[in-house]
Formats: sequence, structure tokens, C-alpha cells
Amino acid sequence: MKIDKIEPSKHKKGRILVFLEDGTLLKITEQELLEFSLRVGDSLDEPQLERLRASASGSDARAQAAVLVGRRAMSRADLEKKLRDRGASARDADYAAEWLEAIGALNDADYAALLVRHCASMGYGPARYRQELLRHGVSRELWDDAMAAAPDAGELAEQVLRDRFKGGIPDERERRRASDALLRRGFGWADVRAALSVWGRAPEEE
Repeated sequence: MKIDKIEPSKHKKGRILVFLEDGTLLKITEQELLEFSLRVGDSLDEPQLERLRASASGSDARAQAAVLVGRRAMSRADLEKKLRDRGASARDADYAAEWLEAIGALNDADYAALLVRHCASMGYGPARYRQELLRHGVSRELWDDAMAAAPDAGELAEQVLRDRFKGGIPDERERRRASDALLRRGFGWADVRAALSVWGRAPEEE
């Protein structure tokens, strides 16, 4: 198959458009242009075309992955899912994630610690940390270290109550509602009881 025209994309930086004589359009990167030494008039047989398509697919996945992690921190599982949702194959998504890990741009241990700190800053407890780590596909092997860096759950629960009560003295109904709220936010019963004891007897566990 002969190459009729090669030109840079007007809409996406770094993308090269290769037009073949049968009307086929190949979207490649500058890397493929150099590696395959492509020039107008060159003829590509089917094996060469397949290698070119495979290489371009991997390069595109890596480029998209770099943009995604540049926008915000994310887990490897989230990154791979986003790439697959955008049309990348599972193989290309996996390879792109490995590439980012190799250059230090993707690190699930760092992401897990960041996620736990974020949850804590929002006033959530340990059960919520585990729920979010699971939701984002972080390996359980990383959970303990990430959660070890979190604030003490009892102290955090007390801070949540201080913000809730704003210096006032809650009655029994307010303490019970606060107890339920803390449990929903992922705090354990022991931490809830300890935090509420500052404002009087905690409600009995049901």
C-alpha cells in the first residue's frame, strides 16, 4: 500500500496523519514517523502496516496516560480503566501504566497515602479509607502503610464533633444523631464512644 500524503494533525499536537492510496488514514506519532522512516511514495505491505498500527496504538495510549496523570493523581487501576474507556486495548493500557510507573509518574503507594489523607481531611474515618482504597483498585498490600499515616481516628472523631457542636453542649438527642453520623462516616464504635464521652455519656450501642 503506497503512502500518498503525510502531514501533521491540525487538531492534536504530536499526531501525524498518514494517507494511503486506498483512502485509509493512519494516525501515528512522531515516534513512528522516525522509527519506520516513512516518506511519501513509500509502499507498506500488510505486516508493516500491522506493526505500524500496533506501535501507533501503544504510543497513543502512553500519550493519553501522561495527560491523565498530569491532570490529577490516580491509581493504576483507575488509569487503565480510563484508557480502555477511551478506546485503548487492555494490552496498551497495561503497557502505558507500566511505562508511567517506570518513570515515577504513577505510584499506587503514594496515591493510597494521598487518598487516605484526603478522606481524613474531609472528616471520614478508617472504614471510609478502606472503602475508597477498594473502589480505586489499590492493592490491599498497600493499605496498612497508607492508613498508618492517617490521623488518630479517635482524635479525628473528636475534631468532627467539635466542629459539629461549635462549643455548645449537646443533649441526648444531639449526641445520638452525632453518633450515627460518625458511624456513617466510617468511624468505629470505640472511637465514637470515646469522642462522645467528652460531652457526656455516649448512646448505647444498638
